[in-house]
Amino acid sequence: MDRHQGTRYPTRSTPRSSFIPDDIGVATATAIVSDRYAHYGDRIARAPDTPIDQESLVRRVGGIPGRIAVIEAVWDGDTVRDWFVRLLAVTADPVEEHPLALVHWAMAERHLGASEKLEGRHPAGVVAHRVGAELAAHLAVPFHFASPDTPDDEAPRRQP
Repeated sequence: MDRHQGTRYPTRSTPRSSFIPDDIGVATATAIVSDRYAHYGDRIARAPDTPIDQESLVRRVGGIPGRIAVIEAVWDGDTVRDWFVRLLAVTADPVEEHPLALVHWAMAERHLGASEKLEGRHPAGVVAHRVGAELAAHLAVPFHFASPDTPDDEAPRRQP
């Protein structure tokens, strides 16, 4: 099982000359990886989506040491899932972020259903805002999502 499937790796500058000893260029190496994925792709174990139902999130928060100061939703993105939202519980003492869920496009669409009207908003933002606000209300703490309608990974963060 590949525990890194779907994980974004940082891009590194690789000199073309590093492929020359084996007579493999970047395009050929990319094609080899693509062919291998096409052949073995169905054998790669997919990491399940993070549960975003209220009961699961409350249970997750219950295991966090310290006082929860805020529930926060933060945009992030990568080449695998495009834009997604990280739902976090932020503690005050010690000040620390605790990941609760990742809400990505496909998961959000499944959660919303086909009849939901998004009116141009990103599905991950809609779902993260909804479940984050519900969780914060349940815990009687503030909820912060600086840019719920438009992906923005540089939006201001809330400090506990």
